[in-house]
Amino acid sequence: MTGASGSERLVESGPATLVELHREGRLVREYPGVRQLLAGASDAELARAGQLLARLDPGEVAAEHPAVPVVTVAVTGHGTLAPLLPPLTVELARHGLLLRPRLGDFDAYVFDLADPCGELYRADLALCVLDPMVVFDEVPVPWGPEDVERVARERIGTLAGLVARFVESARGTLVLNTLPLPRRFAAQLVDHRSRARLGVVWREANARLLRLAEEHDRVVVLDLDPPAGEGVPVVEPRLSQYTRTHLSPALLAAYAREIGHLARHRAGQGKKALVLDLDGTLWGGILGEDGPDGIEIGADGTHRGGAHHAFQRVVGQLASQGVLLAAVSKNDPEPVGEVLRGHPGMFLREDDFVRVVANWRPKHDNLTELAEALNLGVDSFVFVDDSPYECGLVRHELPGVAVVPVSGEPALHIEALLRDGWFDAPELTREDVTRVAQYRDELVRKDFLDSFDSLEEYLRQLRVEVQLVEAGPAEVARLSQLALRTNQFNQTTLRLGPAEVRALLDDPAARVLAVRAADRFGDNGVVGAVFTHRRGDTVHIDNFLLSCRVFSRGIEQTALCAVLRHARAHGARAVRANHRATPKNTKVKDFYPRNGFAPVTDDGTTVTYEHGLEVLPVPPAHVHFTEIPGDDGS
Repeated sequence: MTGASGSERLVESGPATLVELHREGRLVREYPGVRQLLAGASDAELARAGQLLARLDPGEVAAEHPAVPVVTVAVTGHGTLAPLLPPLTVELARHGLLLRPRLGDFDAYVFDLADPCGELYRADLALCVLDPMVVFDEVPVPWGPEDVERVARERIGTLAGLVARFVESARGTLVLNTLPLPRRFAAQLVDHRSRARLGVVWREANARLLRLAEEHDRVVVLDLDPPAGEGVPVVEPRLSQYTRTHLSPALLAAYAREIGHLARHRAGQGKKALVLDLDGTLWGGILGEDGPDGIEIGADGTHRGGAHHAFQRVVGQLASQGVLLAAVSKNDPEPVGEVLRGHPGMFLREDDFVRVVANWRPKHDNLTELAEALNLGVDSFVFVDDSPYECGLVRHELPGVAVVPVSGEPALHIEALLRDGWFDAPELTREDVTRVAQYRDELVRKDFLDSFDSLEEYLRQLRVEVQLVEAGPAEVARLSQLALRTNQFNQTTLRLGPAEVRALLDDPAARVLAVRAADRFGDNGVVGAVFTHRRGDTVHIDNFLLSCRVFSRGIEQTALCAVLRHARAHGARAVRANHRATPKNTKVKDFYPRNGFAPVTDDGTTVTYEHGLEVLPVPPAHVHFTEIPGDDGS
């Protein structure tokens, strides 16, 4: 955007302005503003926006805006899939991403999955979209459940073999989906016993599909039963018959939304913290007016109180899997603390939150300070509030925050929160389960820091311990999570899924190191990673990652010193490292120069540095380091 007034007009006008930009030929130039334009758009508005955005040339957009992350998505399947591209385009645009689509030919999924030189193997996300006709196109007439069982077994067996071949050499993630069963097939069986048997056969086939995700790290299987079970039509009969589009537009849109979540996570834009309003969101009523006994929550004899209690249980379920909870409320702190500590209807308690902020300041200011206290970017926050004013203000002032508006009907809060899968991840790690305690410890560390007159004395008393160990299978999930989610101390933003980390562990030329840290307040677990490989007499640091929780304690310098010392002890002449600049990793752009590296090349985006290993940097004196095995040259 050129100027603040133009930006404000984009935000305030919503999807209507998208049409204006299209008509004026400015949509390519203004593409970074599209994300804000789509915030809060309805399903119908998103459908219209997708049609407009799909007409853009991704190459032109990428050339105009090189900072916008581009996600290559290759699409194959059994039926006609061109109608999937507009919803895919708009779903990625909602998350600030640019879709570069690659659409395969009709019914070419077997060929595409078997072709290692094809588009599917080069894509970030490879979508193999399955529909019921994959099976029923091959079922004879007349037919019974046993015919369906035979065809389904053959089709899924073939698919399983193709998937195994794909994951051996493809670079991206393969996405499959379960097969929804339209009523028109079950209804062709006139006896209920056969219908029940068809149901068993169909569910067993889908279970085999879902197990492919358990067998392969690089495979995701989307279950289409939940949207179908909530009333999303599986098929639009005319489109299925006349155009061979065997999944309805509504189901394709729901599918595209899930792909948007996957693309967002792969691009390192996952969310970490859920920040909740209190009045009207976590409980009903206004605490300052109704008092603790007057708010609606729990077993208070009202249906609305029960709905708020159910919402709290869902929030608690998310928190149990590593989502950080915080509250930001326009209230006085004393009554808020009283409710969180002692109200009998509350499911969530004060200890479930890493921070509760209750004051009368603007919420966007509180969110900014909360991010600083937790050492997180505000773009890792999901903010839930029932006030349209507060939601609009946060969207305007902090566009990186995901804003979830909830209505005055608390029974709808759960759906609003879960609709966009903000906290979806490939799998949980040990650090996820203990994250809330770790961040609460981090706030204790900050209070501990405030008790010292100097940073040096604080660090000495913190008693930081660092280990740098050769990573093994047990660390794969955590190292992938760091590579996918870490943005601030991420020297190259090289995103690695679990399968890619595992491949590096198996590569004899590569070395994957896990950084562990602990201090007087507890064990931080695996907080970083160093990925290296050796070529001749030079060690190359392919990437260096560190969790934002543990910045500025000397951990990063200690790990780097160990890598340099190890390289020299094993006969290396030099160590090279890259820094690829992004809007989020500017704090570490001088990390390598500060530690004795000199620039070798600079292409305007990536700087390559080299350390000659003549004079090694000294690790911070306050850090106790456990040597890497072999550092002594053995």
